[in-house]
Amino acid sequence: MRRYAIFILTAFLIVLAAIAGMSFRVDADKKTLGLPTHELTAYTTLPAETAAILAEVYERETHVRINFVPMNSREILQEIRNDAVSDPTVVRTVDIVLADSKILKEAADLDLLTPYTSETNDAVRDLFKDEFDRWIGVWYDPIVFCANRDYLRSTVDIPDTWEKLSAAKNMRVGITDFLAAEASANLLLQLVGNFGDAKTYDILEGIHPKVVQYAKFLSNPVRQAGMGEVDISVAVESETLRYLQNGYPLKIIYPADGTSYLLTGFGITTTDAAKNQVATKFADWLLGDEAQLYLQTNGFYFIPTNPQTLAYKSFAGKNLLLFDNRANFSDKQRQEFLYRWINEVRLK
Repeated sequence: MRRYAIFILTAFLIVLAAIAGMSFRVDADKKTLGLPTHELTAYTTLPAETAAILAEVYERETHVRINFVPMNSREILQEIRNDAVSDPTVVRTVDIVLADSKILKEAADLDLLTPYTSETNDAVRDLFKDEFDRWIGVWYDPIVFCANRDYLRSTVDIPDTWEKLSAAKNMRVGITDFLAAEASANLLLQLVGNFGDAKTYDILEGIHPKVVQYAKFLSNPVRQAGMGEVDISVAVESETLRYLQNGYPLKIIYPADGTSYLLTGFGITTTDAAKNQVATKFADWLLGDEAQLYLQTNGFYFIPTNPQTLAYKSFAGKNLLLFDNRANFSDKQRQEFLYRWINEVRLK
């Protein structure tokens, strides 16, 4: 009997080795042919151009294909909720979410995200991730004061706080309409969350008479400052850096009393163990220097949340004072604050 047992065990090991070898050869053949060895479906709020850059580079480097599906925040939340309540025996149709942290917080509160930890995301500050590791911020884009250099040479009283910007005299200001872009609306809400509504609307009332025109796009205030059409713009840093790289005479001023920011984060939704491992590796890649290098090469400048990266260390404003981004206003409250700005400031 012992002899038969040895034969059976030997046969089993041979079969197991053959299966493993076949699997290895399949993956090796796919890599040789340039075919993806794995695929992930990702819902994202990123612009299609940004998502395409990340997907192309990651597949070229790792042979893992990321199929990005652009959606707005509400659509993402609804889709992953629908996916989660479907037949639990069926693998979810979406594997990961790369989106505004606000929607990731809501998804985490609804228990729609799978916690994950790694040595890479452990280095990220608590400010930029969920306390239970259900999502992780990968980069952020703060609001800054974008100043025309000729204007700076003509004055000694440079505004470096929101109150000083509000109180400044003889100044032209560029800013994006709070109803036109998420980053701009987020600024209003975070000002209210950190300064209170009374002080916030006092600041905005002081800025309003200086506004040359409320822009519809985030890039317009930066262009206005670069062309000398305004003296200082309230703008996202990524657009300001893009114009600086193109030779515009601009200087970034970081508000000393704090500023708002949009945080882009990553969450895993798949319930498949193998896909979970692939998703974790992609998250760690997003937190590394390679992703930032390719984004910057293509004109996208975001501050990484991982302080160990060279990209993070190269940003002059990496230590700027950030508002507490955890104020959780309801959709109704958001609308009320925005309409109050329209009625009490813009149309007053």
